[in-house]
Amino acid sequence: MFNDIGPLELVTLVVLAVLVFGPEKLPKMIQDVTRTIRKIREFSESAKADIREELGPEFKDFEFEDLNPKTFLRKQLDNDELGLKEIRNGFDLKKEMAEVTDAVHGRESEPGGSANGSTGGSVDMTKKREKLDPEERPPFDADAT
Repeated sequence: MFNDIGPLELVTLVVLAVLVFGPEKLPKMIQDVTRTIRKIREFSESAKADIREELGPEFKDFEFEDLNPKTFLRKQLDNDELGLKEIRNGFDLKKEMAEVTDAVHGRESEPGGSANGSTGGSVDMTKKREKLDPEERPPFDADAT
C-alpha cells in the first residue's frame, strides 16, 4: 500500500503525527484509522460478493481487476488465440534500430539480411559531402537553416 514511501518520509510522518495529535492521543487515532480501513475493506468485499451474486453463474470467472483498462489490455494481449505473441516475436527491434543507425551513419550493416528475410538493395540515406577547395565556400542550403 505504501511502497513509494521512504524511511525518511515515514519518520517525518510519525513526527508530524506526534506533533499534531500529541503522544497521548496518537494510539487512539491509530486504532480509529485502522478500524475505518478495516470497515472499508469489509464493505468493499461485501459489495463485490453482492455484484457477483447478481450477475449470476455466467460471470463466475469475472474479476473486478479486469475493469482496470491496463489489466484488461494486458490480459487480452497475453491471450494466445490472436497470435500476437508470434507477431511480437517476429520483430527484432534492436536489429531494426541497428540497421537504421548504420544506414544513417553510412556503415554497412551486419550480414544476415533484413528482419523479414528479403535480400534487396539498401538505400544510402547519408549526404555525401564533396571535397571543397581550401578557398571555396560550402554551398548554402536554405532548408538547413
